[in-house]
Amino acid sequence: MASWKIKGQYMETCNCTMLCPCIWSNLAAQPTEGACEAAVALRIDEGSKDGVKLDGVCFVVMLHSPGPMGQGNMTVGLIVDDKASDQQVDAIRTIATGEAGGPMAALAPLVGKVAGIEKRPIRFTQDGLKFSLTAGELVDQACEGLESMVQPGQAIAIDNVAHPINSRLSLAKATRSKFHAFGVDWEDVTGTRNGHFAPFAWQG
Repeated sequence: MASWKIKGQYMETCNCTMLCPCIWSNLAAQPTEGACEAAVALRIDEGSKDGVKLDGVCFVVMLHSPGPMGQGNMTVGLIVDDKASDQQVDAIRTIATGEAGGPMAALAPLVGKVAGIEKRPIRFTQDGLKFSLTAGELVDQACEGLESMVQPGQAIAIDNVAHPINSRLSLAKATRSKFHAFGVDWEDVTGTRNGHFAPFAWQG
């Protein structure tokens, strides 16, 4: 029996121009800007770990990769909603770092440094194909799904991808990315950068 389960909604933006080459190269390609900066945001709608309820907790995994992600040496930092208790923060930490198993455990060997944990007020919003997230002064990002012509109201999606969140991701353009956390400083509002969103269901 799984010791933890969480499910909810994810969104992210990164500094690569669309489409992020990590997706089609199975993490082998050079990021379009040389290094990758990404903010992977998750809203837990339902879940618990070892008896600790996690419903409603949001968190952000900040990623910096100095080159192709598959080569490793990534730096990651964790931002957790400031409303979370110490027990909830610790549960999220073990899940987000892969210590508790689950999808992030596959990414853990590529991480060279864990930069730390910050708590900030997090606001995660969704309006149709538009997503946005703020985490205090550290992250302010938004993306808009690329609408399908064959299924109006749904985003174009890409399947069978090597991504820890979900193997099926909706394609989106990042309309706003402002990262100032764990040594990452990146801002862009051009609408030319990459974004994704998807539901997620993890357990370990």
